[in-house]
Amino acid sequence: MDYLFLLLPLAAVIALIFAGIKAKSVLKTDGGSDKMKQLSASIRAGANAYLGRQYKTLLIFFAVVFAILLVMAFGPWKVELISKFTPFAFVTGGFFSALSGFFGMKIATAANARTANGASHSLNKGLRIAFNAGTVMGFCVVGLALLDISAWFCLLKFILRLENAEITSAMLTFGMGASSMALFGRVGGGIFTKAADVGADLVGKVEAGIPEDDPRNPAVIADNVGDNVGDVAGMGADLYESYVGSILSSLALAVAAFGADATRYMLVPVLVAAFGVVASIIGTFFVKTKEKASSKQLLSALRKGTYVSTFLLLAAALGIVLLTGASWRIYFAILFGILTGVLIGFFTEYYTSDTYKPTRKLSDSATTGSATIIIDGLALGMRSTLLPILIIAASVIASYTIVGGIGGDGFTTGLYGIGVSAVAMLSTLGISLATDAYGPVADNAGGIAEMSGLGEEVRERTDALDALGNTTAATGKGFAIGSAALTALALIASFIDRIGQLGVDKAAIKDSLTLTNPYMLIGLFLGGMLPFLFTALTMSSVGKSAHSIVLEVRRQFKEIEGIMEGTGKPDYARCVELCTKSALHEMMLPAIITVLAPIVVGMVLGYAGVAGMLAGATVSGFCLAVMMSNAGGAWDNAKKYIESGHGAGKGSEEHKAAVVGDTVGDPFKDTSGPAINILIKLLSVVSIVVAALIVNVHIF
Repeated sequence: MDYLFLLLPLAAVIALIFAGIKAKSVLKTDGGSDKMKQLSASIRAGANAYLGRQYKTLLIFFAVVFAILLVMAFGPWKVELISKFTPFAFVTGGFFSALSGFFGMKIATAANARTANGASHSLNKGLRIAFNAGTVMGFCVVGLALLDISAWFCLLKFILRLENAEITSAMLTFGMGASSMALFGRVGGGIFTKAADVGADLVGKVEAGIPEDDPRNPAVIADNVGDNVGDVAGMGADLYESYVGSILSSLALAVAAFGADATRYMLVPVLVAAFGVVASIIGTFFVKTKEKASSKQLLSALRKGTYVSTFLLLAAALGIVLLTGASWRIYFAILFGILTGVLIGFFTEYYTSDTYKPTRKLSDSATTGSATIIIDGLALGMRSTLLPILIIAASVIASYTIVGGIGGDGFTTGLYGIGVSAVAMLSTLGISLATDAYGPVADNAGGIAEMSGLGEEVRERTDALDALGNTTAATGKGFAIGSAALTALALIASFIDRIGQLGVDKAAIKDSLTLTNPYMLIGLFLGGMLPFLFTALTMSSVGKSAHSIVLEVRRQFKEIEGIMEGTGKPDYARCVELCTKSALHEMMLPAIITVLAPIVVGMVLGYAGVAGMLAGATVSGFCLAVMMSNAGGAWDNAKKYIESGHGAGKGSEEHKAAVVGDTVGDPFKDTSGPAINILIKLLSVVSIVVAALIVNVHIF
């Protein structure tokens, strides 16, 4: 059966070829007028400059960590602290994660003017160009992730001939590189984009009373650059490591649960991922719309593609179970994982889209000022945590119970069921991420349409595409959070299994992981606190950065003659430079704390303290991330709802209050909320990497 593993590199190649075909189709389309091309080039130059400086900064971080891992792997220690492959797997994980974000951002910055120009011909053409650009992002992430996994698996299994347990133990650790890159990308990109967005909105919309993407606003280019570095490159790196983490943790749990019969159960997540690529490709051909489509019809067009992919994968899952000879119970774990993703996406859409009651009701709060819309937005976000928690809980219980009945000790096989659910949820990531990455492209297209003075009809089309992008982005964040929760649970299980592999008695592990153990309890409290500390640091970073942009925009309005009349040219580069410096400086502390937390807690409280910390961080982090993402999305779409002509409309006091609410929500939904996903996974991955150190060196 080993030959079936070769379907994974084949799926990787198919995904990358399809991404290349879609990229070529986007680049063939017309970029519009010289003015549109110039604006697109300015955005592209700013995004490339930021990403280049970010990667140079991260090169230092990766070099230092690589050196530390080398010492741990090859030093004269009495016990093996980490696998000899870990330092190199760490580097490849980070490299491919960065590469996926880079490719996605390159096509997004090339597609923005082309989308605006396409919208000047028809709504469907604009939708197709933006979606095709998002498709490149989605399939680059999936293809490069599977390529990385395939390369390591083939090296360790077919060339070095290692046992399954050694293979999965070594491969789990390259998730650390992917998670580290994702954290820096999400936090740095999120700080950049929201500093520019808040600065542009507060001074441009509220103080100067000019439109969102008015070329007179000095922060407008920085705002459009931020959409790409945060919501494209950052999101790609985020879901890359979720995708990788879910597959690798499932492989490790298959070995732990099934021993000599592990191969067939290792094949299940591998084949689900491989067939997910094919299902996603087929689904992309169903995304199209008609002219004069409503926001609900546009959303249905994107939904159709994801639903087709989902049904195809469910059908393929039956064949996978039969082909591998795995228990029929595994099919239900796959089913629960897919349903979890669909349901979380739907309820995220319900709480954030202006086609539903919660966001429309939130827009009414703006009639009494900024305070009431902020209060009601926070309440909406908190209320929206209930259903995702119930959905995740039901999925975990169902997967654990049904798969746990296969055999073995029940406990480990049940955990494997949770891991397979996480893989299934992310299996159609190619098209799911395409609908998410579509949003920033549509947003940029709207900005270019405004700045280049395209007609009202074109602007209406790009506004419709942008509004849809806000909803798909919010839905994508909900999907990312849900997948992060399931992946984190699977990684925690892998950490506990890793402790057992290091010689700790299984009975002692079970006795330690109880609330009566003070070390476990302290770890829970520390883990529950970490997402709040992390959020405080990232929110504060956005505040500091936005402060500098607000002052700079005010200075330019005051000192550069003729800006408001359109005869003076704003200094766009200065705002881009300020955002870049702030983002690179402010992203370091949250990342360092995340990497060090498991090591410090483990060396003080031992593995029980770390297990408690991981559990506490996952629970509080999931709830906080859902609350922040949904509140932020609802504030954004409540503002858009007013701007579309409902209520008092643009320029009114009601609109200004909604803009203030949106600026509060900006770091919620695009910086802190999404970055928490990576926090809870990176904590688990680092814990797995340093598990031997924790077991052998701790105070209590």
